[in-house]
Parts: sequence; C-alpha cells; structure tokens
Amino acid sequence: MINNDDDKRPSPESLLKLAQAEEAAEGRGKLKIFLGYAAGVGKTYAMLEAAWQLKLDERDVVAAYVESHGRFETDSLLAGLEIIPRAQIEYMGVVLQEMDIDAVLARKPQIALVDELAHTNAPGSRHEKRWQDVEELLAAGIDVYTTVNIQHFESLNDIVAQITGVVVRETVPDRLLDEAAEIRLVDIPPDELLQRLREGKVYIPEQAAWAREKFFKPGNLIALRELSLRRAAARVDDQMRAYMESQAIAGPWPAAERLLVCVSGSPFGERLIRTTRRLADEMNAQWHTVYIETPGGGRHLQENRERVWRDLRLAESLGAQVATVTATSVANAVIDYAVKHNVTKIVVGKPTRPRWREFLRPPLVDQIIRLSGIIDVYVVSIEPGEAKPGVASARQKKPFIWSGYMKSLALVAAATVAGQLVRTFLAPTNLVMIYLLAVVLAAVRLGLNPAIMTAFLSVAAFDFFFVPPHLTFAVADTEYLITFVALFTVGVVISKLVATAGERAVTIRDREVHTASLYYLSRDLAAAADIEAILDAIIRNFGESFNGRLLILLPEGERLEIKGASHGMRLDEKELAVADWAFRNRQAAGRGTGTLSSAALLFLPLQTSASVLGVVGVKLEEEADYANPLSRRLLDAFASQATLAIERVQLVKQAEQSQLLQARESLERALLNSVSHDLRTPLVSVTGALGTLREKGNKLSDEARRELLDAAWEEAERLNRFVGNLLDMTRLEAGAVKLKEEPCDIQDLVGCALAAIEQRLGTRKVDVRLQSDLPLVRMDMALMTQVVVNLLDNALKYSPPESSITLAARTDGAVLTLEVADHGPGVPEPDLKRVFDKFYRIPVPEGAGGTGLGLAICKGIVEAHGGKIRAENRAGGGLRVIVTLPLR
Repeated sequence: MINNDDDKRPSPESLLKLAQAEEAAEGRGKLKIFLGYAAGVGKTYAMLEAAWQLKLDERDVVAAYVESHGRFETDSLLAGLEIIPRAQIEYMGVVLQEMDIDAVLARKPQIALVDELAHTNAPGSRHEKRWQDVEELLAAGIDVYTTVNIQHFESLNDIVAQITGVVVRETVPDRLLDEAAEIRLVDIPPDELLQRLREGKVYIPEQAAWAREKFFKPGNLIALRELSLRRAAARVDDQMRAYMESQAIAGPWPAAERLLVCVSGSPFGERLIRTTRRLADEMNAQWHTVYIETPGGGRHLQENRERVWRDLRLAESLGAQVATVTATSVANAVIDYAVKHNVTKIVVGKPTRPRWREFLRPPLVDQIIRLSGIIDVYVVSIEPGEAKPGVASARQKKPFIWSGYMKSLALVAAATVAGQLVRTFLAPTNLVMIYLLAVVLAAVRLGLNPAIMTAFLSVAAFDFFFVPPHLTFAVADTEYLITFVALFTVGVVISKLVATAGERAVTIRDREVHTASLYYLSRDLAAAADIEAILDAIIRNFGESFNGRLLILLPEGERLEIKGASHGMRLDEKELAVADWAFRNRQAAGRGTGTLSSAALLFLPLQTSASVLGVVGVKLEEEADYANPLSRRLLDAFASQATLAIERVQLVKQAEQSQLLQARESLERALLNSVSHDLRTPLVSVTGALGTLREKGNKLSDEARRELLDAAWEEAERLNRFVGNLLDMTRLEAGAVKLKEEPCDIQDLVGCALAAIEQRLGTRKVDVRLQSDLPLVRMDMALMTQVVVNLLDNALKYSPPESSITLAARTDGAVLTLEVADHGPGVPEPDLKRVFDKFYRIPVPEGAGGTGLGLAICKGIVEAHGGKIRAENRAGGGLRVIVTLPLR
C-alpha cells in the first residue's frame, strides 16, 4: 500500500489564506481582549495582572487609559505602571477626560492598556468611539490589551435587550472579536458577582441599588454568562479549525455553511441582519446581505432610502458581504444569488400581512420556499407591533401631489368629449379604445397612481355617458359589466407595464451612466503618460460624473501636499490633519464616516496591497450622497482606478530609474576597468624604472640611468594627464567649469598647444595652416588650449609615427573653424558619432593607449563655448576633427 503524502499537505487555498493573514498582520499590533459578561467580574484587574507579568518580563507596558472606579485592589496594581496623562476636553462647560491617543502614539510602547473598549468619546475627540482609537494604535504597530463585556457587541444588541430589558447604547463591531489575537474570558459565578455588588465592589451604593433592580438579576447574569461562554468557545473553535487546516490535520470537514439575508427597507431589516449574524457565528459561516432593486421599486427606495442604506451599512459593519442586485422578481433574484454564491441557508422574516391579502399576492416567504430546492429557509418571527410606526410615518411625510390627478381627470374628460363626437359612427364597446388611449397617455406622462385613477374614471365615464340608460350609473345590459372589468383590468395592467418599463429604463440609464463614467476615466487614465496628466484626468472625469468637487494629495517628504484640485478647492490645517490621518491609517475619514465626521470633506486613501499612494478629498453638494451605497461604490471605483494609474506611473518611473542604475553600474564597471588598466600601466613602468635604479643604480652607466629616469618621467606625465582628464570630465559633468572668456589670438592658441605637447611630438611634423587675417576670438584660452592639445594627442596615438599631422584654422562666415587631421586608419562610419562618448576607444592601432576621455572633454569644452565638434574620415585616409566656434 502506498501512502500519498500529498493528502497530508496543506491545501494551496489554506496556504494562500495563511499567507494573506500574515501579510495583513505584518507591521500591525496585536489585540488581546479581556471578555466578561458583566461589570465587576474582574476584567480590569485581570488585565493589570497580565500587564505586571509583562513588566516582569521586561516588556514596555503603559496604561493608556485604565478606569479603576475607586477600587483599592485595582489602584494598587495600577500604581507601579507608567500612566499616560489623559487629554482634557471641554464640553458644555464641563472638562471631560479621555485617552490622549497622540501621547500614546508619541510614546509608542510595546503594549498599551486601554480599558472600556465600548466607551463613547467626548464630542471633539478624534474618533467617536474608543474602539476606533484602539484600531489606530494597532495600525501604528502597538499591541493593545483591552476590556469589554459581551453585551456591547453589535450582533448581540437586541438579544441583550430582550433578556435584560435594557438597550445597550455603546456597541463595538463583532469583527474586533474575530480579529483579536487572543481572547481571555474573565468569569466568576453569578452568585459571587452579586455578593461583590452588595459589598460595594462594583458600583457605589446608589448605582448598585439601580443595577440590582434593572440589570444584575440572577436570570440576566446567567443568560449573559452563557452568551459570553458561547462566544468565547466559538472563537476557540475558529482557532482550532484554522490550526487543523494549516497543518492539514485529518478530521471531519463538513461543507461550509453560507447564509443569506435580504433587506427591502422594511423596519424589520435590522432584526433580520442581527439574527443572521448570530446564526453565522453559531455555524461558523460566511454570510451575505443583498438588496433586490426591482422596476417599480424606485418609489419604495425613495420612501425608505435612509433605512435601506442604514441596513446595508449595519450588515457590512457586522462582517457581511453586501450586494445590490437589479431584477424583476425578488424571489427569483434571491434564489439566483444564493445558487451563484453557494448559499446553504436563507433567512427571511415571517409575513405580518393579514391572511386575506395573501390570496391576492403570495408572500415573498412562500415564493422563496417554493423556489429554494435544497437550500434551507429560516423564517424569523417578528413582534406584532415592532417598528411599524416607522413605515407609516415615512409615508405620511411624503407630500401629496395633486397635479397628476387633475391631469388624469382632464384626460378622461377629453376622452369623453372625443367619444361624444364619434359615438354616432362607433358602437359603444368600440369607444372603450379611446379611454384606453387616455390610460396609456396617463401611464407614460403622469405615473402609476394617476394612471390607475384614469382607468377607474374611464370606467365610470363610459358607464355614465355611453351605456344605456345614459346619464346614470345603472346598467341595463349586464354584458357591459364584463366590458367594465376588462377596461379597468387592462388599464391597470397597461399602467403597471408602462410604469415598470419607465423605471427600468431609469435604472438602466443610471447604471449605464456609472459604467460610462468608469470607462471614460479608465480610457483617459490609460492615455495619461505622467502624473500631471493622470491627476487632470481624475479631476475632469470626477466633475463630469459627480455633483461635487475633488482634490488629490500625494506625499511629499513627511507631509501631504495638494497636487491637483477642482477650481476653488482649498484645505485648512484641520482638514489637512484629517487627510493625514486617512493616509497613515489606510481608512476613510471625514464626512459620512465614523472618524472625524465633522470634517467638510470625505477623504479616501489611495491604497494598494503594500502601501498608500495618496488621498483624495471629496466634497459632494448633496449630503445624502455620502451615505448612498451607489455613490460610495462609484467613489471607491474612482479611487481604485486612480490608485492603479498612479501606481503604474510610479512603477514606470522606478523601472526607468532601475535602467539608469544598471547603465550607471555598467559605466562604473567600464570606468573601473579602464582606470585600473590606465593607472596600473604607467605605475608599473614608473615603479619598475625606479626599482631598477634603486637596486642596480650604482652598476648602471649614466646613459642607462638617464633612460630609466626619462621613461619614469614620461609615464608619470601620462599618469598626470590621465588624472587631469578624469578631473576635467567630472567638472564638466557637474557644471562646475566657469569660462573666463576674453579676446584671444588664434596664433597664440596654436603656439601654446604645440608648446604643451612638444615633448610628446618628438620628431613628428605638424603642418600648421592658419588664415592670414584671423580675427580675435572670445574664448577661455586655457580650456581651448586643452582642446587643441587633446586633438593633437589623439592624432599622435592613432596615426603612423612617420606621418604628419595637419592643424588648420580659418573663418567661415560668422564662425571660426579649427581642424586637426591625421593619416591614420580613420574610424568606421557607424562609430563616427560615438568617438565623443566617454570611454569610447577605437580598437586600432594596436598598442595605442588612452582612456577614451580626451575627445569627450573636447566636446564638453567646445559646447560650453557655444560651439560644435564633429569627426569625419578623410578621402585619402585618416581622421579629421572639426571644431566650430561662433565669432563674437
């Protein structure tokens, strides 16, 4: 039997999940939660005991905010720890004390103790809630120990209210419990907790009496204790499953549960969401929240807009995957979404409508159950009077518009007049078509409700004016009753179809506008080649897509600076601080968020998986657009597109810098090779000659010693020229060469150059050809002398020893032309433009020395004078270098 080791290895999915978790946690602090089921169980005391153990282990621990409530035991443990002074915040004439988050960040300890995680900060604080302060500390790499009771978690809020009768106002997101590195359950029996309450160890006597009446009842405490134990056990189970998966430990692995809850803007959505979250926790399951937007649902969305958005935000904060789907049938859309996302259970609310209405329209629950197939459906009970006033009040607030109904009345009147005009030519039943035309016009122009009213009035008018007996609602022939029913039914159906088609067209148009906005943005960003063009494209497209303005901030050193903005956009120091917070904490802040919401702008970080590239600040004219999920999704899409474009430009820039670095390294290697060779050669000659003189000088003749000294001197001169060329090239590239221009005689220039190179010329002949009437030319005499010397030296190296060199000067119009020509092999045609590059050397003739800097130096000096230099091959063989200088 062969064992398959692959079965014992972790799956690629688990390894990827583990790697992503480690990447997300890199550089981030760890959270340890001391969880209790009520005040007084000893959470703060246990946290301080753990802090002392850390202190004994020489860990850096500070008390960022610890509330002892005057308990002696707690104060004694707190006394030996470093305590960060609290921030003093004045509100309505009262000075309140809060955690000084800036002081903690500046101190940057290893571990910070933060009591009462669910606390609401005083108005004017940076964050609305203390758990947001804790998240900022974690993002800064500081480990946090904190305390919280089970009733403060968001998903358990309504359960705690049902058990205790007390609605807990201060809540924290459940994800903090999920993301905590460690949870320590602090637990004591309820009887012991009640005894502590009676002894005054939990609250002062006045508060203790109220607590015993309202909250600290044995039944309440037992239920809360069970909740905390279950929640802690679920967290331990999560850790156990994660360990088994990462280590590929064999075990029972049932199919993963996935839950789905659908919200519709009803007042029961919040309860359904919380129930689904609890079920997901109990089943260790992922869960989804979906809103189905149907044609004809636009009115409903308008009436319950705030409730729908609030429900979606609540679900997202509780950890759900949120989606909005457009469909014609809610039940079919829910089932399609469930099948697509492998949902195993659907959570719906029990219908509260009267039974007789179910005969007219089957409840959504029944439709979903009928279509669900193998998917389980959970039906949640709802209290009879729960939150019903909300819908009624919302509908009462909607103003009644009379104009549409008056126009529908006018349409019926017009149809009646038209019928009176043609009644002699048509049978009464054919006159119905005129009223149907009025219904269609009302549906197209006036909306659904006026169209239904038009259908009703059309039936009444047809009966009154055209059905015998006339001018009465009585009907002589009962067959007309079928005509009435058909007219009204067809009218209502037509009205609904037209209204639905119109609203569907509006929905499609809105989505098309959003899609087109993203398309135009991506097209413009793809065409942008630099950061300025990208910022301009973002600002322009934002102005075309939103009713608002935008600015973009990018890091410049240690600060954010505005790099692009809509017309008139400015930031004060307060707004800039909010933008900086969003940048450093990689979270949205400002308007429409729970962080620094008093700011005038919404700031969104432009973040990649590895870093934050900048921040966009958004100012929307409509306050409701900040909370609108469609607007926020489009804003997030704009920010994502902008991030990708900016990252692309930065990557291109980095690639260019990398290429430059590689070219520089290649040049440095060439320079090192050249320098090492050209330094070593003369040094070897010098040291060899001097070594011979040192060891055998007394035995050598005077002539031999002189030859050795001359050779050493010549090589030393060569070395000196080489070092001089390196220094000259360095000064030219750095722009440190300052010209000292003055009128110079060309004959003096040639004479100085020949004198400088006389020793190297030896017996070589230089044919000097100067124009007789050369004018004085403004130049730097010393530098131009070096140019001529380098040109002559180059000709000496690359021409036969017996050949002559030509040096000529003449005027050609407004320029002076200097030429140095030799009778050497010349330069291959493709290399003529490269002879002035640094370190370029012609491979012939053999034995010709040089660094490849001489002509490059000539080019730099000539161009500094405003001149030009070029090389060309002579017709009879050899190279001609031509220098032109302007006559000034």
